[in-house]
Amino acid sequence: MDLSIDYLGLRLKSPLVASAGPLQKDIANVKRLEDAGLGAVVLHSLFEEQIELEAVHLDRALSMGTDSFSESLSYLPDLSHYNIGPDAYLEHIRRAKAAVKIPVIASLNGVTPGGWVEYSRSMEQAGADAIELNIYDFPTSPEVSSAAIEKRYEDLVARLRGDIRIPIAVKLSPYFTSLPNIAQRLDRVGIQGLVLFNRYYQSDFDIEELEAFPNLHLSDPSEILLRLHWTGILYGQVTCSLAVTGGVHSHFEAIKSIMAGASAVMMTSCLLERGIPYATHIHDEMVRWLEEHEYSSVSQMRGSMSYRWVANKSAFERANYMKVLSSYALR
Repeated sequence: MDLSIDYLGLRLKSPLVASAGPLQKDIANVKRLEDAGLGAVVLHSLFEEQIELEAVHLDRALSMGTDSFSESLSYLPDLSHYNIGPDAYLEHIRRAKAAVKIPVIASLNGVTPGGWVEYSRSMEQAGADAIELNIYDFPTSPEVSSAAIEKRYEDLVARLRGDIRIPIAVKLSPYFTSLPNIAQRLDRVGIQGLVLFNRYYQSDFDIEELEAFPNLHLSDPSEILLRLHWTGILYGQVTCSLAVTGGVHSHFEAIKSIMAGASAVMMTSCLLERGIPYATHIHDEMVRWLEEHEYSSVSQMRGSMSYRWVANKSAFERANYMKVLSSYALR
């Protein structure tokens, strides 16, 4: 069974990819992910704020003088859980590249235009095969228009495309007024891939202490439906590769994602819950399913259930909304 597929202009031995997550902080895990049958790994994200935070505290400590340097360090916040860099992150790219043969994709979560450019260049020089831009632009002011946000995305990609040569993927959120429009605009600027979707994490409320606090839930298979819907619509309307991330917990979600039009199927939550060897199970079950259904390659089925090719296009349109609502039977 030929599972190889093109993603971002890279030839992957399998469409299964480890999305950005904590497992990849350990080089031994990166190697285990390759051995489990994955076609590529996306490293954990480098956050520009974390670099700046470390620099600010270090500068503050140094400004207090040599005699008080050790004492001042004791008052710094615990940064051990941060992806401190960029030097450590760049070295991690080099070590990962030396450890595996599959593509190693760096993940960057920047803030400033200069930061995006500087760290992208450094990642390219460190040997990353591609860069995934994890853009987490969360507006809270009504003065910021949707057009302004979309223009920031477009300008950022255009600037990076002029500075680096390796492939660029953009990890989008689903919260756009017209997702096909922004996807096509980024495609025309020159990206090689779109990753659908970034999961925005919402705060929960402590109603006793009257405080908001971060709340993290791993994905579950129900989240795949949103990804399938938009991947199926975008397939054939953009020339760049499409990747699905979020909700992939079995070979069924992986196969559906490829049928919708994805070239890469990314996963993290199921590996955190069940361990890295579970990737081998998904890989083997996907091969078994393809053989039983007489496919000769994974590329043969890509896009077969997309809006472009599916016979019942109403499944993607307003008619399906009406049909679903009317189909629920009260008990």
